[in-house]
Amino acid sequence: MSNKKNKKQKVRVITSSSCRKIKRSDGLKMKWVQEYTFRGFLEAITSRYGNRKAYSVFGDDEEKFISYNRLKWSAESIATYLLEKGYSKGDRVAVIGESSPSWMMMYLGITYIGCVAVPILPDFSQREMEQILKESGVKGVCVNVKHFKKVEEYASINSLMVIRMEDLVHVPSIPEGFSFDTSPGISLKEHNHNHTLLNSSVPREDDMASLIFTSGTTGSSKGVVLTHKNLLVCADESSDTYVKVKKGFRVLSILPMSHCYEFTITHLLCLMQGSEVVFLGKPPATTILMRAFKEVRPHVILTVPLLIEKIYKAAVVPTLRDNPKISKLYKNPLTKWIVLKTVKAKLISTMGGCMKFFGIGGAPLDSTVWDFLYSCHFPYALGYGLTETSPLIAGCGPKHKMHKKGYIGKPVKHDDVILLDKNEEGVGEIAVKGPNVMTGYYDNEELNKEVFTPDGYFKTGDLGYIDKHGYLSIRGRVKTMILGPAGENIYPESIESIINNMEFVQESLVVPGDGGLVALIKVDLEAMQEKLKISAEEVKSEAEKYLVKLKKSVNEQLSTFSKISDTELQEKDFERTPTQKIKRFLYSRKKKENK
Repeated sequence: MSNKKNKKQKVRVITSSSCRKIKRSDGLKMKWVQEYTFRGFLEAITSRYGNRKAYSVFGDDEEKFISYNRLKWSAESIATYLLEKGYSKGDRVAVIGESSPSWMMMYLGITYIGCVAVPILPDFSQREMEQILKESGVKGVCVNVKHFKKVEEYASINSLMVIRMEDLVHVPSIPEGFSFDTSPGISLKEHNHNHTLLNSSVPREDDMASLIFTSGTTGSSKGVVLTHKNLLVCADESSDTYVKVKKGFRVLSILPMSHCYEFTITHLLCLMQGSEVVFLGKPPATTILMRAFKEVRPHVILTVPLLIEKIYKAAVVPTLRDNPKISKLYKNPLTKWIVLKTVKAKLISTMGGCMKFFGIGGAPLDSTVWDFLYSCHFPYALGYGLTETSPLIAGCGPKHKMHKKGYIGKPVKHDDVILLDKNEEGVGEIAVKGPNVMTGYYDNEELNKEVFTPDGYFKTGDLGYIDKHGYLSIRGRVKTMILGPAGENIYPESIESIINNMEFVQESLVVPGDGGLVALIKVDLEAMQEKLKISAEEVKSEAEKYLVKLKKSVNEQLSTFSKISDTELQEKDFERTPTQKIKRFLYSRKKKENK
């Protein structure tokens, strides 16, 4: 061997400062990665954080954590195995299951060689999963034991490679006497590396990384094409604009990774900055969460509004309403701050005492909860976006000065956000152009022409208002906006926010009816029964009477054209999409006109 071959190859340690010096023709300034591909992402985080903890699962043995080095090693093992099995750039592999380190290893292994991950929400039905598998044209599926039955028939008929997510084992067939969870197979994450083969299939920034099928509230799902660059730019650009995460921060992951919001912000962004992500590993029941808060003591958590609204109703409202002394102090403008400071400290203590960033996104936040969090300077952050935008369009960080009541925050850097067809109030449809915006819907040119303007802006379907300082306020959905009798714009979400703040109300839905607006209201019958000391037989009748009073109270807070004409007691839970949004199209009370 020559001396030249004997020389050790120098490995460049990538630092934040060195990444900032990288200049690009597209105007982006790289902060944490050298190139916007998942291969570049893995190279960057392992060179910087190495043997530090990347992933662990709440309740698992301390020694079972996954280091940054191990994450990359496993991803390369998976990638090698796929290539040896004949996979090539552009081939699709579905990933189905609850969030776990294995989920992320599989995703990174797929995208490391330019294949495409198809994350599927585990809450989809068998019919919906089969339709997505067919439309996306997957060659393989990584699925956990719990959801295997939903894909078993389709995988068998179409000869798909099936990988068990729990241990990342390829199960070629299920021998007699075995079941999917015990069947022997070949371990992908322990497979030997073949660097020559790995280097033969290198992804580019504009290659498709994810094909995500959204679960629409209108009854149809669409395949969103997101590139490596789309996802990693979104995380990179948000890393020090909104989220000041430090190396070693503990991040509690409770949302499904197949949600773009959770994947990009909790995982990509936090791994870029050297955090330890701890999976809850169980459904987020209140008792489990409280124990996890106490033991994990997270610095960061991202969630949907429902969680903080539940905490507010369970812990804050009784304190402010039922304790006469505290209630009196709270109502006095001179002493209100003392109560707010005390309750804030109690909330942070309940969450483990280390909370620095409580991210809220995915749905509108209740206005009363919003006011409380703002008033007590709780370290909450807001985000707005869609799967189609990887997902962030606008937001604000946890610092009080970044917040403006009634507004979601400012647009992400490098995003151009405009309002289309503004009305006299300045409200229009939010449209966005930027490096985080999808390339389009998969195999649907007709829909792409509909959702993109001729000059390339993606129309979100959301209505918004932008003030003179650039803050964005979300006013509702274009498709849910109801036209009043004299052409007025009525935003049902605003009315629902008022209704949801009423005592005993769990949630509501305002829909058009033939005689005006109808409010479908889900009442907490157990709480009503307990407070009023009445029998189970009496509570429904009492709830009906309560809705009559509620209607009057709510209408006093609404403009003339937005008033509710009728209320209905919603006894069953609202039907929801897998992302837990109510399927509004199922509940309209307005009779369709005969054509």
